[in-house]
Amino acid sequence: MTTGKLDGRVAIVTGSGGGLGAECARVLAGHGARIAVADINADAAERVAGEIAQAGGQAMAVRVDVSSEDDVSAMAATVIDRFGRIDILHNNAAALDVQQRQRDRDICNLDMAAFDRAIAVNLRGAVLCSKHCIPDMLTRGRGSVIFATSGLGVQGDLSLTGYAASKAALIMLPRVVASQYGKQGIRANAVQIGLAPAENAHGSMPAELLDILRDNHMTPELGTPRQIADVVAFLASDESSFVTGTTLVADGGFGCHTPSLVAMRAFFQKAGKTGM
Repeated sequence: MTTGKLDGRVAIVTGSGGGLGAECARVLAGHGARIAVADINADAAERVAGEIAQAGGQAMAVRVDVSSEDDVSAMAATVIDRFGRIDILHNNAAALDVQQRQRDRDICNLDMAAFDRAIAVNLRGAVLCSKHCIPDMLTRGRGSVIFATSGLGVQGDLSLTGYAASKAALIMLPRVVASQYGKQGIRANAVQIGLAPAENAHGSMPAELLDILRDNHMTPELGTPRQIADVVAFLASDESSFVTGTTLVADGGFGCHTPSLVAMRAFFQKAGKTGM
């Protein structure tokens, strides 16, 4: 395992028992950070922490329900007790399992329990983790708080009402944190994450859907977890020391154009023209 720009720092990554969170934990560890792998699934957190340790890094697993203030407070205390400090907080945890997707629908058909869960995990969880981790950062006059948001926080869709509402709020939170604690050395930013399927998610999505999504990206291919993790590592490090209170969009250009562009490209390609 290489070391580098995060040497000596301690990072908490919530929801890092798998998927994008796990990749973020691995990449931060690869840059030298000691990692608290925080997840509601204790076994999954232990597996990721073990992978990091096997690669030569330092990691601990913490079981936490981020919607519970008692759990979050205990998590912060446990990390400080083990590693002595908290320098980086990546608020990655989100409720987006299959059952949640099926219930978090359009407003007229919305299961309010699913809406409440989206707000509790995605938004309340990020607020609670920030509330209980920032005080330790303030003792050293430096820290980086990172929020994971989504294109669904800025673009309307046919479903996922609660998820979209929570992700929109996460675009405001870094502005709030930066405004309140910036003069005390705390930076806060969000990453607006595009489609970067983790592990074997590509295989579970219909090929036709992937083709449509790929056509709507301004990059040759869809994103990868590593590409998102690299952005998180940038925001965690001193390389982004003058970046705060903002949202960095990492979506392969998905949100930068109108849908008509895709139709126009298909038209010109069918006509044998290569200018688009």
